[in-house]
Amino acid sequence: MRKPPQEKAQTTFANLLLTLLGSDPLDGKVEGKACKAGGGYGFARRSQPTGCQRVDPTADIIWMKLDGLIAAAHTPMHDDFSVNYERVPAQAEHLAKLGVRGVFVGGTTGECQSLTTSERQKLFEAWGSAARNNGQHFVAHVGHNSLPDAQALVQTANDSGADVISAMAPTFFKPADAAALCDWFAEVTRSAPEMPFYFYDIPLMTGVTLDTREFIDLAKERLPGFSGVKFSNFDDDMLQACVRNNGGSANILYGIDQRLLHGLSVGCHGAVGSTYNFAAPLYQRIRAAFDEGNLDAAEALQSKSAGMIKLFMECDYLPTAKAVMALVGVDCGPVRPPMHRLSPASVDQLQRDLDTMGFFDWAVN
Repeated sequence: MRKPPQEKAQTTFANLLLTLLGSDPLDGKVEGKACKAGGGYGFARRSQPTGCQRVDPTADIIWMKLDGLIAAAHTPMHDDFSVNYERVPAQAEHLAKLGVRGVFVGGTTGECQSLTTSERQKLFEAWGSAARNNGQHFVAHVGHNSLPDAQALVQTANDSGADVISAMAPTFFKPADAAALCDWFAEVTRSAPEMPFYFYDIPLMTGVTLDTREFIDLAKERLPGFSGVKFSNFDDDMLQACVRNNGGSANILYGIDQRLLHGLSVGCHGAVGSTYNFAAPLYQRIRAAFDEGNLDAAEALQSKSAGMIKLFMECDYLPTAKAVMALVGVDCGPVRPPMHRLSPASVDQLQRDLDTMGFFDWAVN
């Protein structure tokens, strides 16, 4: 699908996502024998022997291991680019119908860097009740460049009933190494150190590249609630090292949608993705085929994901993914500037292209 001339000058966000999400099908075959990736699509808690209540941080700590599909939720907007909090319940109900039992709120897909702290706090409050009403686990992204703002987000996430908090690294003044990042997160989570915490490792967007395996080792000692990593990182060697570190004691959530099969083959039991907002049935079939040992079927399904995402990238990924939400019946409005909303003509062409590839048959059903 070709963009009209006025839409060709897009922000660098799309170019970054092109590399992050990839535009080519899976490279080669998945080697090895498929095995059950434990836990199905639910969520499992592991706690210290003394219990699992959220109380004094020096007492019992919740350790939460997430698995299955977790949708990286869009932040719904009105046409004037104000946040449409009233739309959140419809998003939650839609995801529940797709069988998605977890939401990652206010991350990259949620346009966190384009929102004020107050808007993000109100979004947590809206999702707190919506997720609870739909039986979904709620992961709140609290990453921020300002320590007081990040701490305020942690407190609101806790007060809103979030099950888990997650944070990417600061993106302007960057931590020098894994130890500095761990120190930063210790300060960020000081008001609720007992909350399960996942590091959101997305170096292409943050510009922070470090030894994630070293961070895991440090975090286990310094962060009481540390549970794992949301791994949106193309370093496959690092991924394997993190999954296998200390017998897999840290939970690694894979964050690259069109390579889900690769993540499963390495040993990731859960995944966070933006296309799970509308194509969860496709990824559930990929997971089922993998669990059954039918790698040919899993690879064929994964190639559909890769083709879908390649189409989105040709149109500007995040505005296109948000436009698709309207096409499946849950209009989340425009992206906030500096990104550009797709024109009506582009949306019409997008729908035709999706029809041609069979998207509405194999992705949403």
